[in-house]
Formats: sequence, C-alpha cells, structure tokens
Amino acid sequence: MDKIGEVTMDLTYYTGDDNYSDGDDVENRILQIVKDEEGYEFSHKEYASWPVLYHLSRQRENIIEPMRISSDDSVLEIGAGMGAVTGAIAKKCKHVDCIELSKRRSLVNAYRHRDMDNINIIVGNFQDVTIDKKYDAVTLIGVFEYAYYYIDSSNPYIDFLSKIRDCLKPGGKIYIAIENKLGLKYFSGYHEDHTGVAGSGIEGYRRDDKVRTFSKSQLQRMLTQTGYGNIEFYYPFPDYKFPTVIYDEETIKSMEVDYARNSNYDSDVCIFFDQVKAFGNMSGTDEISIFANSFLIEAVKG
Repeated sequence: MDKIGEVTMDLTYYTGDDNYSDGDDVENRILQIVKDEEGYEFSHKEYASWPVLYHLSRQRENIIEPMRISSDDSVLEIGAGMGAVTGAIAKKCKHVDCIELSKRRSLVNAYRHRDMDNINIIVGNFQDVTIDKKYDAVTLIGVFEYAYYYIDSSNPYIDFLSKIRDCLKPGGKIYIAIENKLGLKYFSGYHEDHTGVAGSGIEGYRRDDKVRTFSKSQLQRMLTQTGYGNIEFYYPFPDYKFPTVIYDEETIKSMEVDYARNSNYDSDVCIFFDQVKAFGNMSGTDEISIFANSFLIEAVKG
C-alpha cells in the first residue's frame, strides 16, 4: 500500500506495465501539474493540448450529476483513469474504490484528490482484482467500450457486465457513459472517437479494432441479457466527455436540444450538416434518442 496524502494506492495487482497511455511526455506533464499547481481544473494555459484538457477539465464532472448516489453509498469506479470524475463521485458517496490499469494515471488521480480520505485506488486489471465487498453502485465512464482490454473472453462485453453484476448489492446500480455508434455527429462528418476513422462505427468496426461502441437497442439488450432491469437512458450533449446539458427520456423529446456546435477538440471535422438544427428537426420524435451522440445509462441489478 502507498499513501498519497489521504488517498490509498493498492499496488497488489500491478504488473509493472502502463500499456494504456497518451504518451510519456504528456502524462508526466499532467502529473507535474496536479502535484505542483492549483486551479488547473478550472482553466490552464495548456488546455490547448487535448490530453491536458480531457484529463483535467472540471467540465468532465458534469456527467455525474444525474447519478442517484447517496452519502451512505459505497461505489466502485472501474477505469478511473486520471480521476476526471473520481472527486465528484467521492463527494456524493461514503467511499469510492477505483480500479485503473495504469500506475501513472493512478498517481495523477491520487495527487489531485490527496485531501480526500474516502478514495482507495487499486492499480491493476479489473478481471485480476479480487473483490470481496459488494457495492451500491459501479461506474463505467468511457470504459465499457474497452472491454477487450479488461476481460479475457470470447464475449468480453457480456462477461464484463456479468462480472460487474456480481460486485453489486441487491438493487445496486450500474452507470455506463459511452458514445452512441449511431450518434448524429458521426453522420454529420465527425470521426469515430476511438478509431479516428470517419464512419467506422456506422459501417462496422474492423476485426482488429479492439474498441466497440453500440446503439441504444444493443446496450438495452446486453443489459437485459445479463440480469439488469429498470434501465434508464440519459442523453448528454455535446457528448458524455464534456457535457453542458443532460436530458432524460422525457425532456429530450419535449425540450429544444441545444449545445455548442464546435465540440470536437482534438481533430478537424468535415461537417456535412448542422447537428443542432437536425436534432431540432427531430423534436418530439423517438428518433431523437436513437441518434443522440452519447448515452449515460442507469441499470439496476435484478
């Protein structure tokens, strides 16, 4: 066990390899920022760098707002990364256990939350970690699509959901934030967020693509198949990474969907049509939720 301030880091399951990385230079720079500087979560001169913005901006925390997590809850955050939402979760609950593959990213998480005494970080692969306790909630924020990296299985997505179900108390909740592979932004010209190839989610991923996103009906089917019920979808815009507004199932059909059009921060976009106008044209229809750019899903252990 290591201690970074009040945060505990458990290295029992760490293999010594940080295989998932944005690059040594940028991740070491982010670690330096959180160790030595203040106020970076609000703004920073290096936000012009996509990785710095993505990992450190406080706007990432908005995705936590709809989650029904109480002050008595124990939460498991799988794939905590550099702690973009860890602090927001910890402020809502009694205790949060984080699991993260990368030691360096875990160090960033620990240093940025060093004053919080209800965070424990386990460094290692989820499938290798022995989990003896049951949780009130488990979060997967930008993680489910990477199941190939977490689960050694011929059907990693189903097995991932099943393993998480075993970690939940009766009536416990899973929260999944993920891109919609049929998101309107992809039809309008945006590249697929993980492959960087326009249309790869719509046309179908290549066999060697180790990342998968899904449509609304696919996610509903997988959750039902693995024993979850009371499935509720929320719709963050522009997407779950930097949400400025989050609609529930009713408000997305009745309210005007409005958000910043320029929301692709890390690469150029060839725009074929205006997304916001297109969503406005779908007002009052079921299709508006089918083509939402991202989902936040709540499902309850049956």
